[in-house]
Amino acid sequence: MSKPWSLSWKRCARTRTLFVLATLAAGTCAVNAQSTSSAPKAASFGPSNPFYAPSTLPFHAPPFDKIKDSDYQPAIEAGMAQQLKQVEAIANNPAPPTFENTIVALEKTGHLLERVMQTFNCVTSANTDDALQKVQAYEAPRLAAEQDAINLNPKLFARIKAIYEKRASLHLDPESLRLVEYDYKEFVKAGANLSDADKAKLKKLNEEDSTLSNEFMTRLLAGTKAGAYSTGDEAKLAGLTPAQLASAAQAAKGRKQSGWLIPLQNTTQQPDLAVLSDRATRQAIFENSWNRTERGDANDTRKIISRLAKERAEKAALLGFPNYAAWELTDQMAKTPKAALDFVNALVPASTAKGAAEEKEIQNVINQQHGGFNVEPWDWDFYSEQVRKAKYDLNEDEIKPYFELNDVLQNGVFYAANKLDGLTFKERHDIPVYQPDVRVFEVYDADGKPLALFYCDYFKRDNKSGGAWMDSLVTQSKLLHRLPVVFNVANFTKPAPGQPALLSWDDVTTMFHEFGHALNGMFADTEYPSLSGTQTPRDFVEFPSQFNEHWASNPEVFAHYAKNYKTGAPMPAELAAKLKKSLTFNQGYALTELLAAAMLDLQWHTLPASAPPENPDVFEKQALEKTHLWISYIPPRYRSSYFLHIWANGYAAGYYAYLWTEMLDDNAYQWFEDHGGLTRANGDRFRKMVLSRGNTENLEQMYENWLGGKPTIAPMVKFRGLEGFSATN
Repeated sequence: MSKPWSLSWKRCARTRTLFVLATLAAGTCAVNAQSTSSAPKAASFGPSNPFYAPSTLPFHAPPFDKIKDSDYQPAIEAGMAQQLKQVEAIANNPAPPTFENTIVALEKTGHLLERVMQTFNCVTSANTDDALQKVQAYEAPRLAAEQDAINLNPKLFARIKAIYEKRASLHLDPESLRLVEYDYKEFVKAGANLSDADKAKLKKLNEEDSTLSNEFMTRLLAGTKAGAYSTGDEAKLAGLTPAQLASAAQAAKGRKQSGWLIPLQNTTQQPDLAVLSDRATRQAIFENSWNRTERGDANDTRKIISRLAKERAEKAALLGFPNYAAWELTDQMAKTPKAALDFVNALVPASTAKGAAEEKEIQNVINQQHGGFNVEPWDWDFYSEQVRKAKYDLNEDEIKPYFELNDVLQNGVFYAANKLDGLTFKERHDIPVYQPDVRVFEVYDADGKPLALFYCDYFKRDNKSGGAWMDSLVTQSKLLHRLPVVFNVANFTKPAPGQPALLSWDDVTTMFHEFGHALNGMFADTEYPSLSGTQTPRDFVEFPSQFNEHWASNPEVFAHYAKNYKTGAPMPAELAAKLKKSLTFNQGYALTELLAAAMLDLQWHTLPASAPPENPDVFEKQALEKTHLWISYIPPRYRSSYFLHIWANGYAAGYYAYLWTEMLDDNAYQWFEDHGGLTRANGDRFRKMVLSRGNTENLEQMYENWLGGKPTIAPMVKFRGLEGFSATN
């Protein structure tokens, strides 16, 4: 939910997503959902706690220089107590329910809990430690219970229902009317209409989900760390550049090991597989990734996800739905599991056909080199890179010197925002941060007025969750007189000291993607925090970010940032043309791995409550086989056992959203191309009609009003390079 007492934080980008207050980023709880951790010793809560009062820093930014690990738990406990007291006062108000004394009053509750949780979620995802994980494990089920105490409060719901039923006679402005309808539907979805007995069952299921999700995160973080590939034999790393070897040596040194170490990223495939020439090394790294949480050890997640799938189906049945996806999608753009499944299935023929054509090209290269083997997943990137080089005379090592991180940020990401929206950025060194790698920029609007604070944290650390995401430290609201504070997090390889941070093309588009989310948060211009910025359904929230990726390859923007980090010379036109031509390369593989992950998610979450607990390995294979996505050489982007999005980050039954919103963003970029491209007029129109509106309107209608019609998959097929393959519209 997206109320002040249960904020939904968007965590996404190519690999991450939305997560809910009660579903924290990590924790240490037992698989049976009964927390084995005793309460961490908490300090008393008083004026010395940095969360006691709103921050006095610009934009109310968190005072990270004053916050200690021991400050979080007392602030969380005090915040929950304060919020429950405030909500009880609203529920027990003897005055007849009105929009002001109930709906608006709810928007004003929970400020202390919001302050601490937005900061807590930031650090536990991007810079966690054992002490924070212990707090997280203890508080997760308590937060879930507190959320239920509000959502299932009968007196509170009676007041909301009374206002909802007479909303037509209240003469509310459109945003206020939207808030009334939103609150009512969210309370109903949360179980407000259940009997007392069923509410008690629901509370237990919600607590179990929260606890298991936290345990999943803890095991995944540990399993991913343990899955790093290490060697003392440099020959096994043949193909890595000197800079990559130095980074691997630095990673080993960081863990007090000798030799070289290659940490895992969150996806199935790993970046270095594209260049490592030793096949045994590639296989070892791939298998470390594939089996990171399936080793039968303390980090194994299979029993957890089997139970999570089962209890979610039970929850859906309790709420009157045939499966969890049917319940979850009621407030999404897709509305039903059938709509989501039909959408995914429509893309499978073209995607797998192109993937098969790509496999033949790769196998031909292997055969020409007398490899004597059929292509396996750990071979794909290595040989597809050779195919790409042969087709386009291009490889990553040629282009990386033109993608230095700061140039991409300042002269690419920020430049596009300036051209479209008139934004300017000034780096600030007086705002405290939670880790030395973090940078802070003040963002100014076209009229010169301060608009937002923007933090960026780009380098991988062992105590950081995988992937990339956007989140908020302060949410915009006119009602609360707040401007936004947003941040982007990624997991780019940190260079050795003195070396430049050179990015792959995928890293470049990740930066643009996450900044699209940031713009959605910065441009928020709504009265109520519950409807502000990125507080939108999953199958809409990825639209602004994926749309923003297109500017990475826009000729004007590209020319402004793609410059050699040593000489400042622009990327040669011939090389730039090769890169542009190659952008549709390997898209059969790329789309198929996404479709497989989306299908796994939907198959898990369309299980009925009557289904027995599933064996994840058996279920995974069967789910992909029956949907024509079990392909030996194209594994899913995420295996069930490390599918962070759906088991811990709020994307359950929602991973299809990345593809659904790709359809929206490709239609949108086609509109820009048809109307003059990178202009202030286009940017201002997009901001006014879409990016600033949050969830204040019917999103489908809002999008169609801006676009001028309904979206189709045709632009998606075009931009993916799937034209000519079998696809349906």
